[in-house]
Amino acid sequence: MAKLVHMMIRVQDEARSVAFYEHAFGLTVAERLDFDDFTLVYLSNPESPVELELTVNKDRTEPYSLGDGYGHVAFTVENLEAEHKRFEEAGFAPRKIVDFERHGKMLARFFFVQDPDGYQIEVMQRHGRYQ
Repeated sequence: MAKLVHMMIRVQDEARSVAFYEHAFGLTVAERLDFDDFTLVYLSNPESPVELELTVNKDRTEPYSLGDGYGHVAFTVENLEAEHKRFEEAGFAPRKIVDFERHGKMLARFFFVQDPDGYQIEVMQRHGRYQ
């Protein structure tokens, strides 16, 4: 079987992105690899074996065009309302909480937030298949 180990996104400002992901999701630097033209920063936390890889291309001055292919990455939390409030207080401008139902059954509760480079992140209440 295949095992998902990381997801990579390109970011412009390493410190700004590391600070956002640490403050928002408790991800800390697991490893940092510096090369001549780019830096790879692997972020993780004890909740999951999957890491977020930040790629910082050193010659990049323009913001990345996210295009229409990227959707989002999702994190689950124990208390969605508390996290939404914490995000508001941190100035992360989370969108409203959504109750997603089908045929009267709750599938998910979530909100979205945008990281410093414009990537969309879904924050979900732990429920059902989203543990």
